Amino acid sequence: MMDVFLTVDVEIWCDGWDNIDAKFPSAFQRYIYGPTSRGNYGLPYQLDQLQEHGLTGVFFVESLFSTRFGLDPLSEIVGLVRERGHELQLHLHTEWVDESREPLLDNITGKKQLLRYFSLQDQTILIQAGAKLIELAGGQNVNAFRAGSFGFNRDTLRALARNHIAFDSSYNASMLGRDSGVSPDISLVEPIEYEGVYEYPMTVFHGGTHSLRHAQVTACSYPEMEGLLWQALESGRKAFVILSHNFELLNGSMNRPDDIVVARFRKLCTFLDRHRDCFRTRGFYGLIPDLAASQPAPLTSPIWKTGLRMLEQGLRRGLP
Repeated sequence: MMDVFLTVDVEIWCDGWDNIDAKFPSAFQRYIYGPTSRGNYGLPYQLDQLQEHGLTGVFFVESLFSTRFGLDPLSEIVGLVRERGHELQLHLHTEWVDESREPLLDNITGKKQLLRYFSLQDQTILIQAGAKLIELAGGQNVNAFRAGSFGFNRDTLRALARNHIAFDSSYNASMLGRDSGVSPDISLVEPIEYEGVYEYPMTVFHGGTHSLRHAQVTACSYPEMEGLLWQALESGRKAFVILSHNFELLNGSMNRPDDIVVARFRKLCTFLDRHRDCFRTRGFYGLIPDLAASQPAPLTSPIWKTGLRMLEQGLRRGLP
């Protein structure tokens, strides 16, 4: 039995920073509900699919946007997740820090895209503020975190420990992981304890190209994902962490469902439901960490599956 973490980063963007107060209501509907002529394909659709298949999801909710637009939209998101019994955890995109109506930090001017650009003290304050917002919006105390764009560092883990948040899932060996200062010499692919926090890294793999790729619904074909899950189980991996976003089932223009990605997501849910004797979808509440004694090499996927994925991705890009 292997633990599988179906994680969804829940966030909202106004497609630029000009006139965001006027843009926000439509952006909220688009990013959270994903309305199309064929129905809604945003967060509620994902929640419904997980519920239909009896799976547990972990929803890392970005909360700093509410310092600009108020608590009600965040409460709406929290309510959607909680009423279906899934796990709420904390996600921070620090581009919102300078947009807050009440200053979150002293002497902040302009944007800092990544949490790692802030000092330990400032990271501690921002994480505390973000977690408090989740609580005020109707969530319970969070015990897991993911930095926006995976932009964390060792100070982030220290800041989490100061805020009594036991788990982090910000390490991504395919994006900024080695630059974080956390295990710079060996890529992390299995859970470890670092700076008093349990790090559950993104699952990554080699697909026959020169770079690593992480296990994300939009970035992997279904055959790749299924093969990687079996490989991880057979090789005795401790955990498998999958990434998605609340808007990922929509096309780039966010005006219709991305049928290829919708099919991937549905097939993944069906697979995990069918093989629940092998794969246990779970969250971080009540988790007793099962840490790896050493870090194995990343998973691998055959080049022919990479080729099929590239064909799929080409089809996706070519669709209107």
